[in-house]
Amino acid sequence: MRILVASHTYIVDINRAKFKILANLEPGIQVTVIVPQRWKPGGVQNKTITSEFYQEGSFKVVPIYNFSQNNQGLLTFGKDLIKILHQFKPQIIQVEQGSKSLAYAQLILLNNLLNLKAKNILFTWWNLSYELKWPISLLENCNLQNTDGIIAGNLDGAKILRQRGYTGALQVMPQLGVDETFFYPTSKDADLSRKLGIKPTDFVVGYVGRFVEEKGLLTLATALAGLKKYPWKWLLVGQGKLRSQITEKSLEWGISDKIIWVESVSHEAVPPYINLMDCLVLPSQTSYKFKTLTTVGWKEQFGHVLIEAMACQVPVIGSDCGEIPHVIGDAGLVFPEGNVEKLQECLHQLMEQPELVSDLAKRGYDRVMKSYTNKALAQQLLDFYQKLLTSD
Repeated sequence: MRILVASHTYIVDINRAKFKILANLEPGIQVTVIVPQRWKPGGVQNKTITSEFYQEGSFKVVPIYNFSQNNQGLLTFGKDLIKILHQFKPQIIQVEQGSKSLAYAQLILLNNLLNLKAKNILFTWWNLSYELKWPISLLENCNLQNTDGIIAGNLDGAKILRQRGYTGALQVMPQLGVDETFFYPTSKDADLSRKLGIKPTDFVVGYVGRFVEEKGLLTLATALAGLKKYPWKWLLVGQGKLRSQITEKSLEWGISDKIIWVESVSHEAVPPYINLMDCLVLPSQTSYKFKTLTTVGWKEQFGHVLIEAMACQVPVIGSDCGEIPHVIGDAGLVFPEGNVEKLQECLHQLMEQPELVSDLAKRGYDRVMKSYTNKALAQQLLDFYQKLLTSD
């Protein structure tokens, strides 16, 4: 099976693990990943990344000259793409830039012009309803009409595409899995605990991610302020502009001595901090403050930190924003987004019931090992591809 994948996501090596594993699941599988030659992600990592050729057995990453270096929808590739398609002759073409992507339209067109007869697959994260105007509406319609299969990163995304008229094969699974050889349960690092001022009797409530309003941190802060009598610490790993507001509120509520800030931590350094936590909370809240050319709003598309914590056997609490409750399933606690009292009840349960902590830790770990490791996702992908190729 010859699989060609195109996405800016795989300029980062750690993100390629699923496809490296896929290339070795069965004899005869070849995976070529096309990435932009140069890409500027923006945000925290506000620098241009230059991609390099990489090969490991039947898995390879090929950088191609690209038009647009920082817009997913406008990304397209140079003429070297034609040569690669002609030589590789993929049976599967998967473009991970969404349903309104020019790169996807480009690959569909070349698939037809070169008579490759490959199956066209798109991946999308988008999970809020939207209205499109011409010519973008025409672009999406053409893309969907020429699509053999869709992989949606969440259930809402799948439902939206059904509402937009897509009736073909559809799989729900995240774009990236968790590396269980990297995120795994360990005992609490005593030296790190001392450095952060965490006592053995402290119940450590954790958060990993951006310190921004839509992540619901003010809701979590308010919930914790109502539990002042308990010996807890709130460990926040990440960075963002909301830190100053939380600091101000924590002084007002008398809980500033219970908050621990850890900023500028690389992804590789996160596991020891997660393993310090007695629970991890992702209290995300839907927001309509964000606007792009084609859509308005944001809600949690997956919540990758949840599966990282679950892999470390750390119990999780999440809001019902977006995909969070579907990721957690019955392996954690879920509360209505923005509801301080319900979140407080969840925290109180875990602080008072160590047997519940142990039970959820085991359930979460089992759920991740079954569904969310890179190996599990690679197998799900292979099954999906095989169904598409044998459906004719």
